[in-house]
Amino acid sequence: MAREAYIQLVCPECEKKWEENASDLPKPQKNYSCPDCHATRKTSEFMRTERDLENLKRLQ
Repeated sequence: MAREAYIQLVCPECEKKWEENASDLPKPQKNYSCPDCHATRKTSEFMRTERDLENLKRLQ
């Protein structure tokens, strides 16, 4: 059975905090947009912590 891994995110523009399944996120260097304010930046810039970024890199 596959395990889901959730990554904690925070928007650098509006500061919205949420979680996403790592498999639903683009690679860290690809663009990603906030679901609330639609700010677009590299996915890595939305990581809440360094550990979240490390986990995303490891899981993709």
